[in-house]
Amino acid sequence: MTPRDMASRIVRYGELRPCRTAFIDAHTPGSDQKENFTIIGGGVSESPDQHVHIQIPHGFNIGAAGQPPNCRNSLHSHRTAEVFFVLKGRWRFFWGRRGDAGGVVLEEGDIFNIPTGIFRGFENIGTDYGMVMAILGGDDAGGGVIWAPQVIEDAREHGLVLGENGRLYDTKLGQDLPDGVAPMPVLSEAELAAFPEPEADEVVPVCVARYWDLTALADKAPAKVIGEHGRLRDRPGFEVDFITRASAGATMHSHDRPSVLMPVRGHWRVTWEGGSVTLAPGDTMSVPENLDHAAVPAMTGEASLYHVVGTDDPAGKTWTR
Repeated sequence: MTPRDMASRIVRYGELRPCRTAFIDAHTPGSDQKENFTIIGGGVSESPDQHVHIQIPHGFNIGAAGQPPNCRNSLHSHRTAEVFFVLKGRWRFFWGRRGDAGGVVLEEGDIFNIPTGIFRGFENIGTDYGMVMAILGGDDAGGGVIWAPQVIEDAREHGLVLGENGRLYDTKLGQDLPDGVAPMPVLSEAELAAFPEPEADEVVPVCVARYWDLTALADKAPAKVIGEHGRLRDRPGFEVDFITRASAGATMHSHDRPSVLMPVRGHWRVTWEGGSVTLAPGDTMSVPENLDHAAVPAMTGEASLYHVVGTDDPAGKTWTR
């Protein structure tokens, strides 16, 4: 594969194309400065304006959220796995019907495997623009987002209506629901009762891995982060490894399905028969299936990256006590 062929499978951080109207809370004060990025796969955006950088199916989606300080992503749930790692800034994640069941603060490089079936949200509590990278299970990411009722109600007050077809309509722009399309129904109290409310001390120990702990674990070999034998024991339809300078190897290898490289710190040189490229933090590279390749740090200093590859496992575990 030539470098030109591979260029279409590399998304540079500086070339990410944001969507500022991706979700139902795009006009809601406190959430109206979000930027959503869909890097690999269709994602779960509710807006036709969302740009998809790489549409090749991987068995999972890669996206990102960029937010200024004090900007919040509203409470929602997914039917498949949702995994975040912090690329830039400090973030607070919270969960529960009202967002008060539990919470955790993540620093750069930390990773959070949020169980399916619970409402979750997050906000930038740092002092500068921040970015979190997201991995969503499945090629269709479970068919969209399930919003907490108050999010739908608040959005309507600010002009945005979500149709049952999963599309947004902006009444401030004169848009109405098309004929035959009803508003997305609000969950009933009986339906809401099925969403668990785990406390922080139940979730954090089994769902959060800290960057510096993973760095220590990856001193001789890549650290298994998410997977059957991972630090976070789950099988959500993909596996995540963490690689550092100490555990990187120059031996060529391949996978039987596409894999993704996502640098966290440092510059990484990826080589394959036919070319090479250097990746920086925030870049995303899709490596084709059955392509021999290797990734090693390109410069001195700290270097780390997350590696993602799909599996045949289902969407991931729903939270159970």
